[in-house]
Amino acid sequence: MSFITLVRHGQANSSARDEGSYDRLSDLGWQQARWLGGYFEQTGEKFARVYSGTLRRHVETVEGISPASMADPVQDARLNELAYFDMAQLMEAQHGIAIPGDREEFILHLPQLLTLWRDGALQDAPETWQSFETRVTEALTEIAGGEGRALVVTSGGLIGMAMRVIMQLELKAMAHLCLAIENSSLHRIQPLATGLAMTQFNALPHLDSPERQHARSHL
Repeated sequence: MSFITLVRHGQANSSARDEGSYDRLSDLGWQQARWLGGYFEQTGEKFARVYSGTLRRHVETVEGISPASMADPVQDARLNELAYFDMAQLMEAQHGIAIPGDREEFILHLPQLLTLWRDGALQDAPETWQSFETRVTEALTEIAGGEGRALVVTSGGLIGMAMRVIMQLELKAMAHLCLAIENSSLHRIQPLATGLAMTQFNALPHLDSPERQHARSHL
């Protein structure tokens, strides 16, 4: 059994309103990833295994981190984000709830979207809530069962679902955690005989200096 370090991707195209336009790192996102890679090098952090989702922002974040000692990354679609923009469009069409235009609106929007999705009230959603929960659980359990420390580059929604599963959180608590997760943040999972345990949440050691405070971002 092995420790897992989850990393949320660097800042993506925060002005996007659809999945395709969002899925690329901004200049800041690239810098966040490079700084994280520099932190791993400086502290001697080594990973026997590296995984990411198949989304462009995941792959680019791995490329930005890319210390010379890092293992060849494995892409796994089970580590991809929930299709937020696709479901937001469905929610607007089916329930008249507008797609948010800024972070304050997004804070109110996300819990509504997750609730409708969980309750099966979004017709033609790209996947079911149960499917998302199952693939996240299976992927992390499988990775935790491997040999050597693992780095997993993924997205905030997936990290939120991982915490829901591990800590048995209600949906409202999961939504609040998702809203707090910052770009390029670290989250650690320790396998125990009784199951997986969260040992770190939303750490940003590579941005924890006065000259890098400006580089913290949520969207």
